[in-house]
Formats: sequence, C-alpha cells, structure tokens
Amino acid sequence: MANQGENLSIDSLSSHEFTESNTTGLKAAYIYSPDYLNLTDQFIKVPYRASLVHTLLEAYKLLDKMDVIAPKAASDEELSCFHTKDYIDIVKKLSADGDLEKCAETADEYGLCYDCPAYEGVYEYAAMVAGASQLGAKLLNEKKYQVVMNWFGGWHHAKKDEAAGYCYFNDIVLGILELREKHDRVLYIDLDLHHGDGIYKSVEDAFCGTSKVMTISLHKFSPGFFPGTGSLTDVGFGKGRFYSLNVPLLDGIDDEQYFQIFKRLICKVIEQFNPGAVVCQCGADGVAGDPMASFNLTPIGLGRCVKYLLQKRLPLLLLGGGGYNLPNTARTWTYLTSLILDVDLDSEIPEHRYFTEYGPDYSLPVEKGYRTDRNSEEYIAKLMTKLLDYLDEVR
Repeated sequence: MANQGENLSIDSLSSHEFTESNTTGLKAAYIYSPDYLNLTDQFIKVPYRASLVHTLLEAYKLLDKMDVIAPKAASDEELSCFHTKDYIDIVKKLSADGDLEKCAETADEYGLCYDCPAYEGVYEYAAMVAGASQLGAKLLNEKKYQVVMNWFGGWHHAKKDEAAGYCYFNDIVLGILELREKHDRVLYIDLDLHHGDGIYKSVEDAFCGTSKVMTISLHKFSPGFFPGTGSLTDVGFGKGRFYSLNVPLLDGIDDEQYFQIFKRLICKVIEQFNPGAVVCQCGADGVAGDPMASFNLTPIGLGRCVKYLLQKRLPLLLLGGGGYNLPNTARTWTYLTSLILDVDLDSEIPEHRYFTEYGPDYSLPVEKGYRTDRNSEEYIAKLMTKLLDYLDEVR
C-alpha cells in the first residue's frame, strides 16, 4: 500500500520496462453524458457503479485533460449488424411495459431472466451502451483520437439472439464491426475474469471463422465457473483457426505472472497478426477484493497491460466490463485513465460525493490478494508453449 500523499504511478512501482516517451502525447476521449450516466446507474446488477467511476475521474480532475464526448443510442438498424430482429424487438417490448409475467416463456427463450432480467428501460440502457462503443470506434476511424474510453461498456456475454451474464447487447462486437470499416485487421483482448464467451455466440464466436479479427481472452477456467467456455483447445475454425486464443488461468494469479503472460502473447500477436486497431475489455472482477474472489490482481497489473498496448501506438478502444467491488472498480478504471493521460495520481482519494465508499483507508491503491496461487510454473510453461505454437500458424 502506498503511503498517504504519495503519487501513484506505474513507473514508481517497478514497471521500469516503460519510458515516459512511450505514451505521452496520446490524444484521448472519454464517452460520457449525464443521460448515459443516469441510464447506466439504473442497471440493476451494478447500481451506481457508473457514478462511482465518473465522480472519481472528476475528483482527480482527469476530465480536464481529455475530450468528453456524448454518445447516442444505437438504432435498431445498427444493433442488427450483430443481433437478430426478433431479439431486438423482444428486448424493446419488455423494456417498454416492464411486465415480464405476460410473456415469461418468450423472455426465457431469449435469456431475459435470472441474471439478465427484463426491466423497464433496459432497452434504452443497452442501446446507449452499444451506441457509445460504436461511437468510440468511429472516433478512432476518423483519426480524431488515438485512445477512446467507454468505461460503461464491455458487455461481452450477449449473444446474437440471447442475453447472458448481465449482458443484453454486445457493444464489443458492434465496436469491432465499426473498426473493420477502416481497418483490415482488428485485435480484441479480453482481460475480464470471465471468458468472453467466445465459442458460443458472442464476442469470439462472431469472428471465430475469420482471419480478419483476432480474439485473445485471459480468464479463469474452472469446472462450474461461468460461462464454462474458453479452454486452451478452443481456437476457432476454418479461415479463423488459431485466430481465437484462450488463456485459461487458475485461481490466485498475481500481477507479475499475469503481465508476463500478456506481454509474451501480445508481442507475438502484434508481430504475426499485424492489427490496424485494438479493442481491450478491462473487466475489474479479477482485482483483489472482488466478490468473485478468484485472482490476486491489483490495478497495477491491469495497468501494465494497458501501458504495453499504449506503447504500440495503435488506435485503442478501452472498455469496462465486470467489476463487482464497486469502489475497487472505480479505482481501477481511474488508474487506467491516468496512465493514458500520463498523470500521476495522489494515493489519497480526493473528497467528493462518494468519498465514504472508499473507507476505511480512503486510498487509491488496492492491496494484492492472498489466495493460493494454483498457477504453477509448469502449468504456465505448458500453457505458453501451446499458445505460442498456435501463434506460429497465424499469418
């Protein structure tokens, strides 16, 4: 834990492989509007998480150092670039009347139950998130910015015709499709604790038959752990074989292990695949203190990964995702934003509207977790050997 009043920067925490010149001068945008915040605050699975994130960015005065761009909701036509008309229509219908009982059977068929309940206003919320990620991709395509952040996006479980895992519309797929309008090849990286549900009709599946989009997912893989996909052998098919890579990790992985895996993989991915743009989902549910209680990561670990991507100077769309310890999620995405803007943050949380949520220490850093690390050196070595062999097949 940093001392009170100490500046928190990635370089001051033994990340010496980066130099200041790697990331300075990046023009960045943050997707936000009061309407967008209001809609995301009402999402019943992470209520007011968006406000914790936004107000912490504001408290650290980071909004003054980047352009803030208001999104608009994706139209049905835009949503249909990935989702089926029937699915869009049922989400809209249930959102309008909020009466799940009247069409419970139909709702179940489309996954609008349990962890993805249909509630009044859910269509407006999900369409706005989708529109925000599409906007981020458009801004990158227009070369107005080198990095765009949509911290309220990153919902990677939504399928073409089914909601899943708190995800209704797949803003990630829609953002990637937008980037493909200008870039021959797009790289998608998923840092969420959960697999980007690849093989089964979401982010990875949308592209697992093409060599134009490469997907990399680092996630927990364990019997019974949602969504149950993302094994090492899931590599895509046809023209897309070996363009979908999964990194199945076990409980207890720490920042150093995680970053070394990431760095080795992404270095070779960029060399072999040569993407024109990158989308990175930065789910914070692997950070210590999350109710998922799985990894021992801190914001520093995710920060090292993001910093490495910034160093590559490729158009970069950064998205949120999971993160159910809400203050720690706000800490994480605020820290990542500071890296993009090349700003050192004081470790003491500034007083602001949600200041009391950060007690008892009111400090920005997150201590690493102490779960037993089940990722043995032998396990990681075998994993990396196989993944690097797969990458030899990428052209």
